[in-house]
This record gives sequence, structure tokens and C-alpha cells, in this order.
Amino acid sequence: MATVGLSTALFERGAACGGCYEVKCVEDLKYCLPGTSIVVTATNFCAPNLGLPADAGGVCNPPNHHFLLPIQAFEKIALWKAGVMPIQYRRVKCLREGGVRFSVNGRSFFLTVLISNVGGAGDVRSAKVKGTVSGWLSMGRNWGQIWHINADFRGQPLSFELTSSDGKTLTNFNVVPKDWDFGKTYTGKQFLL
Repeated sequence: MATVGLSTALFERGAACGGCYEVKCVEDLKYCLPGTSIVVTATNFCAPNLGLPADAGGVCNPPNHHFLLPIQAFEKIALWKAGVMPIQYRRVKCLREGGVRFSVNGRSFFLTVLISNVGGAGDVRSAKVKGTVSGWLSMGRNWGQIWHINADFRGQPLSFELTSSDGKTLTNFNVVPKDWDFGKTYTGKQFLL
């Protein structure tokens, strides 16, 4: 599945990361490939160019709803020489293989966790962590789907409670073992569709 950069109007300061969209080219009989669509995952930010008008080069400027597609994805719905094309898009469920991944980083006094490969809605709107010493503690969004908390969890197995944008909650108990280490990724259960 291709990844995509979203304009400011769609990116929601990183909250939309992980969400899946079906995209198709419309209204241009010369360059659109009729009857085709692709599903993409939001992973990047398409930065605005406020020095240019939204309709003349500033395609990612507010209020535009713009998808910055890689060439390989774009060529599945339109001819590459077309450049910027009108599209239709809609949110769709993310179909993922395997479980949710928790990539743990940080230092002794803080923890950051990249939460990826999330099925269902695809995007995590809130995250909580629990060690053996603490109760459930809310994590803050660092950027995209990187979550952080100022706490020392070394030597404790970690559990995570995730809530997606569609309101579903998934709890992964002791998904990170007590002998975990920074720089490692651990796999838990997946959201059910």
C-alpha cells in the first residue's frame, strides 16, 4: 500500500497519520485512468507554500484538501505528465497484516512509542501506557503516531490502551516484556474490523 502526504486541512497536526483513503482521479478524460482507484495510508505532511496562492502552486495551502502521492501510486490513477489532478477521496478501513507495532525509544526518564500497522480506522487518537508499578497513564502526541510520556518504565512489562478515531479501543496487556530495550519494536493484537 502506498503512503501519502496530506495537506494542512487534512493532516490534523498529525492526528490523521495512519488513516487510509481510497483515491481516484475525476473530471479529466484526457489524463485520468477511468475506473481505477488506489488505497493509500497517510504518513506524511504536505507542507504549505504560503508564498504562492492556493490555486497557483500552493497546492498544500489551507483550505485545499491535497494528497501528495508518490509517482508509482499517481500512475495507477492518472498519467504522470498530468501533474496536479482533481480527485475524489473517502476514508476506508485499513487492512493490516499482523498486529499493531510498538517501537520503543527514549531515555531513562521519558518514553516515546511509535504506534504503527494499526488496522481498522488506522489512526490512534489517544494512547495510555501501564507498567507493573503504575496505573494507566495518558500519553501525549509527539508527532504523527509517536506518543510520549515523562516516566521511567525500565524493568517493567508495558501494556497499551489505544483508542482510534472511530471510538474503538484496543488493549494490549504486557505486549512489551519486562526485559525490553530502547530501539526495539514489539507486536501486539490488532483492531478487529
